[in-house]
Amino acid sequence: MKLLERAALSPAARQRIDSLLRLISMFDVEIDAAARTTAAQLRGHAGYQAVQALPGVGPILGANFVVEIGDVTRFGGPTQLASWAGLTPKHRESDTTVHRGRITKQGSRLVRWAAIEAVQRVGKHTRLGAHRERVAARRGRNIGKVAAARELVECVYYALRDGTVKRLAGAA
Repeated sequence: MKLLERAALSPAARQRIDSLLRLISMFDVEIDAAARTTAAQLRGHAGYQAVQALPGVGPILGANFVVEIGDVTRFGGPTQLASWAGLTPKHRESDTTVHRGRITKQGSRLVRWAAIEAVQRVGKHTRLGAHRERVAARRGRNIGKVAAARELVECVYYALRDGTVKRLAGAA
């Protein structure tokens, strides 16, 4: 923004840039207000604190998981949550022939996005990172990310249900 403020531009371009900079500053004020409100609402939420303990999950992704998933007890288990998030492969079966396809992408797009974003940032030394790398070596980088995201969503289930993270105690 400082670079745009100092740039030598024609009068018409300067007017447009100044207008856009004012809009950006107004949006920043609104975003900060929404972030403060969300942080205040989630401050006492045990699941929110537990989800942030997962590797790769910070305040924004943690809030995304809590708000999008809602009451986690509506799911029978972690696999149902992963299926709802669209991180499970399609399954077509006829007699003894089984075909597994790409992920279903059914359910919450934001939960799927947050899980993929989180696992891309974890190191290889963590349990999720080791799982991602192990699957990626066998099946490819993107499939490894999705497999690790599915693992992360299962950990999110337990974190929201129990209020603690137990599953990621050590590296794989």
